[in-house]
Amino acid sequence: MISSMISLLTDFGTRDVYAGVLHAVIAGIAPAVRVVDLTHDVAPQDVVEAAFLLDAAAPWFPAGTVHVCVVDPGVGSERRILCARTPAATFLAPDNGLLTRVLERAPGARLNAVVERTYFLPEVSSTFHGRDVFAPVAARLALGLDPAALGPEVHDPVRLSLPPERPLAPGSTAGEVVHVDRYGNLVTNLRAGPHGSAVRAARVGGVEVAGPVRRSYAEQDPRAGGGLLLITGSTGLLEVAVRDGSARARLGAGRGAPVEVEVEVNTGAPAAGAQGSSRGVRS
Repeated sequence: MISSMISLLTDFGTRDVYAGVLHAVIAGIAPAVRVVDLTHDVAPQDVVEAAFLLDAAAPWFPAGTVHVCVVDPGVGSERRILCARTPAATFLAPDNGLLTRVLERAPGARLNAVVERTYFLPEVSSTFHGRDVFAPVAARLALGLDPAALGPEVHDPVRLSLPPERPLAPGSTAGEVVHVDRYGNLVTNLRAGPHGSAVRAARVGGVEVAGPVRRSYAEQDPRAGGGLLLITGSTGLLEVAVRDGSARARLGAGRGAPVEVEVEVNTGAPAAGAQGSSRGVRS
């Protein structure tokens, strides 16, 4: 499979040269391939955040894209590097659970360990596998290298333990905050679903946020409830937000904070999230 695009998702930031060096190595091998910086601002070593962001973004890329994911607290250790090929794309990532959501979406993905040094740079640093392993392998995959050439198949990838939805009393569902974006919006693991207008309230950080679920931030009166609102985000997940402000700052809540959503029981509508698990829900 020949690809015209490589995406980069790392925790390298942009202050240092690390992200730029990935571009340089790829360009030296596959100069015609377009490289997209998905993000280099994953929180350092935050594999859970990286898994969420990758899953939210990958569906928007052209078929055949090679996704390079380097959030790798185990770099230089015995942890494996994996190449996963799905019908839609190819993914390179450390075997630390980063691909959990991808593999849930594509249970038939073929996984290969990346061990064949022929495709690495001649000298491999113990601290910068992004440059010496991920980038050159990604470039060669984009040029048509079969992942089978990289190493043996893997059948036991590391998987993250992702939070499930939990039905409570009738009309009530429990979940948690799974991501906080740069605006301070609290993204939950609950789907707003088609019955968002029936949502009475959500409780997070000990505070009740009144429904219904808004279609836009502008629908919320900034003077009402301190500007707090519920909204369906671009991932299809229920979010807690503040009109022109930060829900994280307002509520003092972050990833892992418990969330409980209630709907008007007399509507006959299921609780938010009842459409099925939101894990891996895409934009």
